Amino acid sequence: MDDELRSQIEEEAEKHAIFNALKHDSDAEVGAIMGSLMGENPEFREHGDEVPGVAGKVVAEVNQLDHEERRERLGELDPELVEELDSEDEEDDQVLPDLPNAEEFDEIRMRCAPNPNGPWHIGHGRMPAVVGTYADEYDGEFIVRFDDTDPETKRPLTWAYDEILDEVEYLGFEPAEVIKASDRLETYYEHARRLIEKGGAYTCTCSGDEFSELKNSAEACPHRDKDPETTLAEFEDMVAGEYESGDVVLRVKTDIEHKNPALRDWVAFRMVDTPHPRPEAAEYRCWPMLDFQSGVDDHLTGVTHIIRGIDLQDSAKRQRFVYDYFGWEYPEVIHWGHVQVDEYDVKMSTSTIKELIDKGELDGWDDPRAPTLLSLQRRGIRGEAVTESMAELGTSTSNVDLAMSSIYASNRELVDDAAPRCFFVRDGVEYPLVGDHPEAAEPAVHPDHEDRGTRHVPAGEAVLVEPGDVPDHDDRVWLKGLGCFRHTRDALQYTGDDISAVREEGVPVVHWVSADANVPVRLRTMTGDVAGRAEPGFAETDPDDVVQFERVGFARVDRHEADESVAYFAHE
Repeated sequence: MDDELRSQIEEEAEKHAIFNALKHDSDAEVGAIMGSLMGENPEFREHGDEVPGVAGKVVAEVNQLDHEERRERLGELDPELVEELDSEDEEDDQVLPDLPNAEEFDEIRMRCAPNPNGPWHIGHGRMPAVVGTYADEYDGEFIVRFDDTDPETKRPLTWAYDEILDEVEYLGFEPAEVIKASDRLETYYEHARRLIEKGGAYTCTCSGDEFSELKNSAEACPHRDKDPETTLAEFEDMVAGEYESGDVVLRVKTDIEHKNPALRDWVAFRMVDTPHPRPEAAEYRCWPMLDFQSGVDDHLTGVTHIIRGIDLQDSAKRQRFVYDYFGWEYPEVIHWGHVQVDEYDVKMSTSTIKELIDKGELDGWDDPRAPTLLSLQRRGIRGEAVTESMAELGTSTSNVDLAMSSIYASNRELVDDAAPRCFFVRDGVEYPLVGDHPEAAEPAVHPDHEDRGTRHVPAGEAVLVEPGDVPDHDDRVWLKGLGCFRHTRDALQYTGDDISAVREEGVPVVHWVSADANVPVRLRTMTGDVAGRAEPGFAETDPDDVVQFERVGFARVDRHEADESVAYFAHE
């Protein structure tokens, strides 16, 4: 990275960090600004490994400034951002760009259209988060429509339907309507018949290679001029299951000389031999392609605005041919780029995650190493934190980076106030305690809430401390809540020093547990399981409680078993 680029990154990082700190009235964090920083400066992406380090130093400097210094500096960097802060209406919580032409509709109605071939990975959560937020902001509605008309290639999992609805609820939304496309085959057939009668579709028995050659040469298929009566009869045979997979398709008649070959006479229906996994749909063999099914459903369900990936721009263009035949008005469309998520070694792909589960390399969809919403839930991360971070990404056509640290920052604000504190020691090293030390510590349940009382943490005759917290010989350490100890040859000698040893002499404060009175805990993390011991009171926590293991991080209590307790690490 040359000096000029480094300087540019520093200036942009400073601007974003100050704006973020002022907007949220808190210190800035690198993770919280990475999405907007990289999104607005795509030229930084090829240096993605180096940018956080450069930005981190800038963020540290910004956090040394007080409120007025930050405002003054932001005014020097970008006066318009100061005006934006000043003009924000405290009662206006809109976080997304305005929907195009929203004023032309009596009610905003949007849809989330998942394929239920597995639970959602984190990237899938962006659509319901943004669509649900828009519905709230515009007092509109959003529907969940399961696009499950591919029983073979993207075969639905019957249990994934309910799971996805649970994940919508986890993100904080309740759909106004839930639709399964596989329940609506007769509706699609009826619209296909109407399209055929209008001369807008024809049955084609060309092989895929044959039609591809014709299409790419802008030559008409020999079946294209078939009369509607013949096409309709052959389509009815398709519906009746008289053909096998690959024998025949129904094509929408478009413009065979269209400049984009992908739009030339595209397939609306095909034959599928594999039965659908839902018993209600298992008898059908003639299935609509997504562009036909989705286009019809968007109109019939009154969808006003569609959000879809920028790589699916051809879908809108294909569907407009059908809309033109029927005289329908096409919804407003917003195209956005893909979202990239950091921190995970596992690819954010439903098929990849499923393959790893089948191989036993992941324990399940909620394995902490899996980049799924189920995993985030089990780790104790609130759906509200995910939704907030997703909405803040906006609807840019550029690919955007979601830093998990931004989700963690939001979640920290949600759970910190309620989370009781607890000592948890990883890979503990045992040291006897000598001297007239206190028998137990009485640290606060929560340092900001004295009214919640204290915890009783017995010391016993020996304690466990983490290897990195063991002081050098003859150096002192402050066992939190217990006092100051000097590391002798083979023990920790109580010195009786007062707290000034910490405040004035820099004696480190560390957490600990009794070697005799503790709870074995297996902490499940994104990098593997960690064995440790928690203070006795941890055994009294309930499943789903979120605690803060002091100096380790937040964790969700999963279960207590006879030989160990299990918790899932959320974040620091």
